[in-house]
Amino acid sequence: MAKATKKQALGRGLSALLKDPDNDIKSVSDKNADQVIGNVVELDVNSIEVNPFQPRSNFNDEALEELASSIRELGIIQPITVRKLDFNKFQLVSGERRFRASKLVGLETIPAYIRIANDQESLEMALVENIQRQDLDPIEIALSYQRLIDEIEITQEKLSDRVGKKRSTITNYLRLLKLDPIIQTGMRDGFISMGHGRALINIDKKKEQIAIYEKVVSDGLSVRATEQLVKSHKNPKAAAAESKKNTQNVPGFVSESLDSIKNRLATKVDITASKNGKGKIVIPFHSEEEFQRIKKLLTGE
Repeated sequence: MAKATKKQALGRGLSALLKDPDNDIKSVSDKNADQVIGNVVELDVNSIEVNPFQPRSNFNDEALEELASSIRELGIIQPITVRKLDFNKFQLVSGERRFRASKLVGLETIPAYIRIANDQESLEMALVENIQRQDLDPIEIALSYQRLIDEIEITQEKLSDRVGKKRSTITNYLRLLKLDPIIQTGMRDGFISMGHGRALINIDKKKEQIAIYEKVVSDGLSVRATEQLVKSHKNPKAAAAESKKNTQNVPGFVSESLDSIKNRLATKVDITASKNGKGKIVIPFHSEEEFQRIKKLLTGE
């Protein structure tokens, strides 16, 4: 307990040092810079501005309230990181959720690591730090990668080394930005997954993308079913040939209905039937999620 009190007191002492106009620290070579830069300092909340380079644009209100309650009870466990802009003026590099939650609680000060960085370094720190988070949606990650490439002028290969991800992974995220904005929003809101998005990218025309996207959402299609739907859309002749092949040896009343059944279930359906009218329908599924989707379509439950 004594150690924590001493650390907090030291933070307040460094805060006072930063408010001395005669000894303003502007670079790592300035007097007392070694005492402040890289250390945890108690900063006035009102002296900190949000980071314009923040890749996160969606903040869940409920999760923010939960974090605020935690901060109210336990305080700030992990300090935020800021960069010094001017005298007693700082900008967030990372920790915007903690910063927002602290303001909700009504804290006047917040513990912060202080860095001195230019705009490009700040952008890179903010983006790379946020890319490592687990709760960013695929579009936020894709936008972060794109900003690093555009604004820091870095190649995908170098970006791969910088963020510790395979180049193919980065490419797959970046391709999501080719989707229609409506579909991107659907992915951000959780209506479809990244796997769905990767399948829809293969449709070139945006109107057709949206039409298939709407069917995916309305029917609750799995990623595999979406891939099959896209494949059939791109090559209808092959899909028709496969359908014809599957119905060559079945009675007419079966073959006439097969396509409507497939379209309704949005999955492959195998039907075998004899000339006397007896047969069976086989509907394959590849996951519990897909089984539940088919069950809902069949039973309405």
